[in-house]
Amino acid sequence: MSKSFTIHDLPKSERPRERLKKLGSEALSAQELLALILGRGVRGESISLTAQKLLSHFGSLEGIMNASLEDLQSIKGVGLAKASQLKACFEIARRVFTKNEVADEAKQKEITSAKGIYELIKSKISNYAKEHLLVLSFDSRNKFLGMDMVSVGTLTANLVHPRETFDAAIRRHAGHIVVAHNHPSGDPQPSEDDLEITKRLVESGKILGIEVIDHVIVTENTFFSFKEKELI
Repeated sequence: MSKSFTIHDLPKSERPRERLKKLGSEALSAQELLALILGRGVRGESISLTAQKLLSHFGSLEGIMNASLEDLQSIKGVGLAKASQLKACFEIARRVFTKNEVADEAKQKEITSAKGIYELIKSKISNYAKEHLLVLSFDSRNKFLGMDMVSVGTLTANLVHPRETFDAAIRRHAGHIVVAHNHPSGDPQPSEDDLEITKRLVESGKILGIEVIDHVIVTENTFFSFKEKELI
């Protein structure tokens, strides 16, 4: 019975782990980085070849990042475990990048309108296939304190709990917040659930002393502001 091919089947000097140790992670190719994440190949195929197939099939690291679990598993050598590893690694990178990029952008401009909120977050959540609910926290002087993801999936009044939404704001000592979420359909108009969620959050904010000043629905090309439509 043939054993699985691993990175250790390569000459020591050519192994990604040894090259990373000697030269740093920035010196590794995309194929080598993927091979390190995946770890072990399947019978008759090295993990480096599996990594190469992923890049060829999806075109780039970004293509792999945006692929679904099912699409990743269509590649020989990538089962649920390896596909999950890839999704987890890319999601960690996405969260760190988004957090840092949003913070940097917010420092460069004053966020005073729904359009400013939209410009700040549209590239971060507008292309998600599922709905993502964000809380943007501000102090009493409207200084941006940070952004937190509080819910993923179809947003309903039963699933979005005020406690989870305001927990992030309380931890950041926010004076007021803006909630925002994406509509994958491309239609920014609020649903009945969106209206009910907003009503509940506004009422909870009054009790907690943290005002909800807007709810912004984001799509790739436009947005809807509850404040601008006088729904808050």
